[in-house]
Amino acid sequence: MCIRDSLCLLMPAMAAAENAPVKYTDAASLTIVNKAQPGGPAFQRIDVARYPELTPTVTRYYRYSTGLAVVFRTDSRNIRARWTTVNQLPGANSTLIAQRGLDLYIRRDGKWVFAGVGVPSKSGTQHEAPVVEHMDTTMKECLLYLPLFDEVKTLEIGVDAGARIEAAPNPFRHRIVVIGSSITHGTGLSRPGMAYPAQLERATGFEFVNLGASGQCKMEQFFAHVAAACEADAFLFDSFSNPSAQQIEERLEPFVATIRAAHPTTPLIFLQTEVRESRNFNDKIRKFEDDKRAASEAGMQRLLKQDKNIYFLNPGMPLGDDHDATVDGVHPSDLGHGRILEVIRPQIVKILKKHDIR
Repeated sequence: MCIRDSLCLLMPAMAAAENAPVKYTDAASLTIVNKAQPGGPAFQRIDVARYPELTPTVTRYYRYSTGLAVVFRTDSRNIRARWTTVNQLPGANSTLIAQRGLDLYIRRDGKWVFAGVGVPSKSGTQHEAPVVEHMDTTMKECLLYLPLFDEVKTLEIGVDAGARIEAAPNPFRHRIVVIGSSITHGTGLSRPGMAYPAQLERATGFEFVNLGASGQCKMEQFFAHVAAACEADAFLFDSFSNPSAQQIEERLEPFVATIRAAHPTTPLIFLQTEVRESRNFNDKIRKFEDDKRAASEAGMQRLLKQDKNIYFLNPGMPLGDDHDATVDGVHPSDLGHGRILEVIRPQIVKILKKHDIR
């Protein structure tokens, strides 16, 4: 039989699979991981109604589904999704898939392997798309990351009409809450699962909760109040990317003191911010960045002398020396987040083991 004849035989089967009846399940009835705090809408990181002191921008960002993921099992050959978001305007430096799309991983031989994406509509807030098709019928453990830069109102996961779909246990142990800037939030990425907290999660088996707030994380007290109210085995801070040197000098110690009142001995791991590519030829940016990096290092050295459970990773966001790891001189690309992960993962694991978090 020639290749052409084989393709002709396959085409009807493929068409039948694409047109097969789909059974949809509300994702809120499955297992949702990486929520910072219990309660509130299913697909929001925190219940913002508990924090009236948040600025309007941070309130909007914390309604986003950034970092959240749905865990389920299915033996379906095909997985689809339909979901509703709020925003319509695309961002300038991330893909639509990262902003309001979905990102699926399936566990194989103990590792989370990329399986497919849910591509959102180019306009509007109603989305429906295949995520992965033509799989075998073995039971599969699935991890579906939600949009980084949009609020998800509804989400349904579709499987073949005769297939099973069920909630799976949370596959991650311990909880590390990550508070940070647009870098942590995931600006500049291709898809939701590429943010460094999500990559750390899949690589270590620990649950990394993403509380990034693009451009907003300047160690205001309300961020400390949010952290204080979280149950966490450790905290990871990208808190030196947004503030000025003066803000770091004024806010770092009160910020830590508020968190310490609720978490006296919990490990607090601080990342030195990246060396921005935008400083390469801009003297004004270079001075601003150098000043804040110096202020953060000086402030952390004072804290390290006072508290044995505080750690400072410097460099904390290394991007390499080839100048190719950002999308706009500031926000790391997938490559940049991979380079950050490569350096900080072994250090974080070592610190956590020291506190019997393993």
